[in-house]
Amino acid sequence: MSDAGSDPVPFELGAGEGRQHAPATLRNRDAIAAVLSGVLPGSGTVLEIASGTGEHAVHFARLFPHLSWQPSDHDAAAITSIAAWRAEAGSENLLPPLRIDLLKEGWPIATADAVFCANMTHIAPWPATLGLFGGADRVLPPGAPLIVYGPFLEADMPTAPSNLAFDASLRSRNPEWGLRSLSLLDDAARTSGLVRTERHVMPANNLSLVFRKARKRPAGSLRQARFPIERSLS
Repeated sequence: MSDAGSDPVPFELGAGEGRQHAPATLRNRDAIAAVLSGVLPGSGTVLEIASGTGEHAVHFARLFPHLSWQPSDHDAAAITSIAAWRAEAGSENLLPPLRIDLLKEGWPIATADAVFCANMTHIAPWPATLGLFGGADRVLPPGAPLIVYGPFLEADMPTAPSNLAFDASLRSRNPEWGLRSLSLLDDAARTSGLVRTERHVMPANNLSLVFRKARKRPAGSLRQARFPIERSLS
């Protein structure tokens, strides 16, 4: 994981065993927590997709002790790192990590009360983002949130030079990677029965986006979402 505005190279997990550290987690976790505090339910389970090192999971489980925090990843090194951080933290509400491959429909969890995903969409093939929305549709009840954090491209907003450089760097490393268009995310969400209701401007040229499971399949555009919210966090 990587914050686009502060790290021009994406963080990648090492092959070694045990805990790993992603520097961006210390920089972005408090701003993300501020968004989560206004979005997460009062009880239930939060499914974190692409938990990476597991540092976000440890921090948020500690901040939200009334929630069960379920980390997950598809990468074996990530699963090992998450388990190591969890063992050290000793938080009763932090559950053992699940292996979830976003390119496959079968998730080893039937329901969740919220889904959270940070810094995944730009360092995975586009079908992984489609899998995120499709899976959220399957596990979330109507009205429940999917929170997605990371750098994105917006047609009506100038893109920061650091994000342009980050996008070019990603695509040079893997042509299937790259910053995603927010309009494409909105379209993918609608196809999976979710609508975007909030857009939070975050530090280091990132966004936190809140999508909610529609109570019935939306027939039209994002304008059907009630009370869209935009907020800046500095």
